[in-house]
Amino acid sequence: MVADTIGASATRAPSWRRLGSLREAGLIAIILALCIAMSFASPHFLTLGNFRAMLMSFSVEGIVVVGMTILLIVGGIDLAVGSVVCFAMVLSGTLFLAGLDPWSASLIGILASSLIGCIMGFFVTVVGLNHFITSLAGMVIVRGLCLIITKGTPLSLFTLPPAFKAIGQGSFHGVPYVIIIFVAVVVLFDFLLRRSTALRKVFYTGSNEKAALYSGIRTNQVKFWVTVLCSTLAGVAGVIYMSRFGAATPTFGVGMELNIIAAAVIGGASLNGGSGTILGAILGIALLSVVTSSLVLLNVSVYWQDMIKGCILLGAVSIDHFLHKRKAS
Repeated sequence: MVADTIGASATRAPSWRRLGSLREAGLIAIILALCIAMSFASPHFLTLGNFRAMLMSFSVEGIVVVGMTILLIVGGIDLAVGSVVCFAMVLSGTLFLAGLDPWSASLIGILASSLIGCIMGFFVTVVGLNHFITSLAGMVIVRGLCLIITKGTPLSLFTLPPAFKAIGQGSFHGVPYVIIIFVAVVVLFDFLLRRSTALRKVFYTGSNEKAALYSGIRTNQVKFWVTVLCSTLAGVAGVIYMSRFGAATPTFGVGMELNIIAAAVIGGASLNGGSGTILGAILGIALLSVVTSSLVLLNVSVYWQDMIKGCILLGAVSIDHFLHKRKAS
């Protein structure tokens, strides 16, 4: 019985890849069509400055999207990523202002973000809570920690050394370090997700946890470490943001989880687990970045921008629900 189930999963795997390829090709076509339309609607869209700004804006979020995508594949979700990004900024900035060098402060900030992932992973795998409730509580608690640490006051970090600021503001032969780090993270985890035996267990756990458990996969360990990974990458993003802006604000990242989850789902990650690709998620965040840039250049009110992004997320989730029902039948 178990062998049949796993075999069926293996049989379905190529169809996932075909579905993913089709979805990715569709996203590329939509992005290109939107870019062509905007080139006529605004003379400022097809400029080097605008494309650089778009790349910079979604590169750091893209690092968080990688972790969220893997977590969605395993069947989880993390609503606390925006708060964790802020927490890494605030903690690292506070330690730096207290006299610690920025590198050590940043490492502690990232490790503390990993610890948050460990705590959430504990409540999911040991206590038995689901990811949604656990991360919802985590979002509120971690945001509260940010306010407690800063007393609600933004931290000015203009004294950060130039070598550290270069991470978020510098470039190598004209290519920003932020984009280099982003590409490295994407290539690494895309390769591991496709080739690594350890990360292939993520798909088996997300598609049929009971069958995966019976086949010898320690599904709780898989879910635990993927939860830690998501928080860790959020911590890395927080440190990069601190370097880029030279500041740490306790309200930073509010609503960021909307963009992150939307990008992953638009890119093909299923809220039911078992499917998704890193490339698709990155195309999803790229599409959202193009949409945001277009709305700004067209002078659309920020209030309408939020509503439009929410509609895009609703549409993506609806498509995911339809495709999941179709595969189930």
